[in-house]
Amino acid sequence: MASEQLVDDLPDELEDLEVCCKEGRAAKCVRRYRIRIDRESYVVNVTYMTGRQLLEFAGKCDIAKWKIFQKLRGEMKEVGLTEEVSFTTPGVEKFKTLPLDQTEGSR
Repeated sequence: MASEQLVDDLPDELEDLEVCCKEGRAAKCVRRYRIRIDRESYVVNVTYMTGRQLLEFAGKCDIAKWKIFQKLRGEMKEVGLTEEVSFTTPGVEKFKTLPLDQTEGSR
């Protein structure tokens, strides 16, 4: 992202994306975010991650066999491996991984 801010300059706070979504507000730009991937919660120290990074963070070692989706304003949206997801985007709630079908992996 073009206007990357140093982590040290950000407020020393934690924003929980699910709480922000339930409260109907965007997450503030802070040092830490609690995100949920599948049923696990993680605390990250960045304001955005790529689909590849999210899959790796969730322990999906063979990323060629997985897809990741974000729940955004109640809708599931696929996240590409190189696509960046900003945790400060209004409506970002959580993430879900799904295995690729065998036919999808062979394309």
